[in-house]
Amino acid sequence: MALKITVIGTGYLGATHAAAMAELGFEVLGLDVVPEKIEMLQRGEVPMYEPGLAELLRRHVAGIEGSSGRLRFTTSYEEAGAFGDVHFVCVNTPQKHGEYACDMSYVDAAFDALAPHLTRPTLVVGKSTVPVGSAARLAERLAAAAPAGADAELAWNPEFLREGFAVEDTLRPDRIVAGVAGARAEELLREVYATPIAAGSPFIVMDYPTAELVKASANSFLATKISFINAMAEVCEAADGDVVKLAEAIGHDERIGKKFLRAGIGFGGGCLPKDLRAFMARAGELGADQALTFLREIDSINMRRRGHMVELARDAVGGGSFLGKRVAVLGATFKPDSDDVRDSPALNVAGQIHLQGGQVTVYDPKGMDNARRLFPTLGYADSALEAVRGADVVLHLTEWREFRELDPAALAEVAGERRILDGRNALDPELWRKAGWTYRALGRPRA
Repeated sequence: MALKITVIGTGYLGATHAAAMAELGFEVLGLDVVPEKIEMLQRGEVPMYEPGLAELLRRHVAGIEGSSGRLRFTTSYEEAGAFGDVHFVCVNTPQKHGEYACDMSYVDAAFDALAPHLTRPTLVVGKSTVPVGSAARLAERLAAAAPAGADAELAWNPEFLREGFAVEDTLRPDRIVAGVAGARAEELLREVYATPIAAGSPFIVMDYPTAELVKASANSFLATKISFINAMAEVCEAADGDVVKLAEAIGHDERIGKKFLRAGIGFGGGCLPKDLRAFMARAGELGADQALTFLREIDSINMRRRGHMVELARDAVGGGSFLGKRVAVLGATFKPDSDDVRDSPALNVAGQIHLQGGQVTVYDPKGMDNARRLFPTLGYADSALEAVRGADVVLHLTEWREFRELDPAALAEVAGERRILDGRNALDPELWRKAGWTYRALGRPRA
């Protein structure tokens, strides 16, 4: 008999995973404790922007004309427990307020709510990013609270989704990590992921702690690479070098590679910054804090880039003060192809300038609503042209394709002053300078 799957938590990760499991042919039941979110998903609507996700959802949600009907949603843990053979836990693990450590309250609550309804042999699969040691603790908690006892098994299967590519990364993952304690858990996960495994996705089996460490170490490595090239940008500015050419040259070394070597205002989002800090906090709890001391500098370099962009903007408008100056900010999300503004470097820079007296106007193709909720005191425009109108300086802070394809000559007609700061090193300097703009980017010569 075909496996039935539940997905606990229908945020960014959970909604994507539920839709992808239905696409792979399983009957899926998504669960969330927020009724409004469930109602939205049941209509085939997603509460976030992710390319391809809404279409995938509508292809499978029961009750939508032409759908497979394989995907339903509920707020009932009792229904989920009775329905599922495999339960994926995809709830949030935010950073604790005032601490670096990870807040496990949502994960613990999900396990506690699900366990009493597990009356037959079943597999619970954690996908949330958690501190190492959590899976072993949760396995004991699950077996103690579930009527099925030890037959309620646990596996840890971390996610590696890239916002903007989440659907592709779920259906065709570059690797599948399975942290298991027994053969049955491995067998069930292989059945769940049979299609991507057959298509060539590596299936890597390991113990709980190693599986938990894979996600933390992968994110830390990516953060290190980003902050490294940003540190080189600081040196290039001091030495009048060009960090773009530097990155190109070292990227040809196969041991280094070209990816994540674009200098700019740094990383943000709901995962990388908080996962980095949670990893440091957990290492300290384990007595291995010295092993990750370097990550504090990685975090520091990243945050310093935002302040540096504010300084460059202040210099561009005269150096003394932002008072009475109009600043256009192109970009609000932490990366393109997303509406996620959590810990967004772009909004952080915009907010700092606003607090220092600047009249800031923001435009973003997808993140406007979320940005308004987070920073309601900023100004917002309906287009890049309107954001730039009358501006004393333009800041390019999220590398949307729309911004790369802007016509500098058209913007020059409405700008107060033709000054642009490229915080992502993604624009064509020659094109902008030919249109009469003073172009400056992080880590590059002034002209």
